[in-house]
Amino acid sequence: MSRSRADEEEYWHSSKCRAFTFDDEDDELCQLKESKRAVNSLRDIVDDDEDELEKVSWSGEPVGSISWSIKETASSSTSSLEGRDSSLQKGSSSNAALPKQVSSYSLSSLFKGRNKLPSLQSLSDALSDTGVKNYAPELRRPKAEYKDYSSDWSPKDTVRRMQRGKVCSLERFRSLQDKLVLLDEAVAGHDGNVITAVLIFLKRTLRREILFRELEERQVALCHLIHFLKETGEQKMLLDLLRFLDRTEEVALSQYREHLNIQDVEKRREFLKGCIGLPFSPEDISHIQDHYTLLERQIIIEANDRHLETAGQSEIFRKYPRKASILNMPLVTTLFYSCFYHYTEAEGTFSSPTNLKKTFKIPDKQYVLTALAARAKLRAWEDVDALFTTKNWLGYTKKKAPIGFHRVVEILQRNNAPVQVLQEYVRLVEDVETRLNLATKYKCHDVVIDTYRDLKDRIQLMAYKCKVERGSAEEEKINSILNNTVRNTCFLL
Repeated sequence: MSRSRADEEEYWHSSKCRAFTFDDEDDELCQLKESKRAVNSLRDIVDDDEDELEKVSWSGEPVGSISWSIKETASSSTSSLEGRDSSLQKGSSSNAALPKQVSSYSLSSLFKGRNKLPSLQSLSDALSDTGVKNYAPELRRPKAEYKDYSSDWSPKDTVRRMQRGKVCSLERFRSLQDKLVLLDEAVAGHDGNVITAVLIFLKRTLRREILFRELEERQVALCHLIHFLKETGEQKMLLDLLRFLDRTEEVALSQYREHLNIQDVEKRREFLKGCIGLPFSPEDISHIQDHYTLLERQIIIEANDRHLETAGQSEIFRKYPRKASILNMPLVTTLFYSCFYHYTEAEGTFSSPTNLKKTFKIPDKQYVLTALAARAKLRAWEDVDALFTTKNWLGYTKKKAPIGFHRVVEILQRNNAPVQVLQEYVRLVEDVETRLNLATKYKCHDVVIDTYRDLKDRIQLMAYKCKVERGSAEEEKINSILNNTVRNTCFLL
């Protein structure tokens, strides 16, 4: 160290600060100069060996402590205000207000206490520096910010804050009246999330009978709670609520939905059998009965077909192995399965398509669509033809399609039907424009040529001649029609 031990002892036992007397002038400049000299002398002592000495203030507190930073901030603010008043009283020519004192420490130095203290500004330097602000360290949040977590909000203010996404505690609403007012304010705010949050709070803090009784008079909140219970799967509370409201049909439907959670087929069948006696509406009870009958029939068909497939006794199962079980499948899927594997069976068997149609009263359009898709997939064109062939009371046969032959053509084309089969059904399309569009799209040349011939449209025939292959049978047919047209015209002339 640059100074001897004696010099250090003399320094610490001496003081250059004067004691306070009423005769002293409160001169800001003198105080700043004394502080500056004191700090500079302290710097000379600790510069040589900074690691060995701990920096302390004039009051004996370590530099960098929180109490030291608070005192320094307060003293600098007071000095700035007093300096500003004295300068105004002395008639300074400058009208600009004295800016705040520049902070002489950083936030890191407050807690580390190891950075060197910069020299303090003089009063003249502070007057010349007008663009610098004093930023005191924030030691804690203002009390106004803690108001977000206070418990003195009214129900209306609480709802508004919840709508803005603020944190609000609902525990302060303890009485039933306060809770109901809070619920009414939430409903009046028309915010579903807030209503649901308040309902969750009420569900947790109120007895069920009280909650149900109050919600019965508030239909909007009641609908929100019912939807919430359905989404969260709280089946027991939902059933209790519906029974309290005397909604017997909804109770029955809620119980019926529980079959979706039953994986075992036999247990599901028994559960559906028990649901038949529930108080459903007349329309719903028929659907429940059909569901039970369909599952019962699927169990029988599945057991029989599994045996045939395992034993290899059926050719269709060997050629087209099953990809999935038929259990718990919809009615249309079951009908397609029966048309695919059991189309030729007698009506008396459970797996017969006609038996399914009669038992479940399947409409003709749905049956024809499903059977057509199944038989076309197997390329059984004779079955497709028989599906649309009908006889009148005189014994004449006629093709008739309840779904329209244009849809028949589209289904056959998706299943890669040959052109000869497509042409047969394209001819049966009644609308001429639709027939021409389908025939052109699927290259049914004979249908296009015959249609233009029937329309006696020579120009379209000549235009279509350019679209067929040169030297093909279609080109010869068009030339023959055109030549006959010319010959007949000359004969008439």
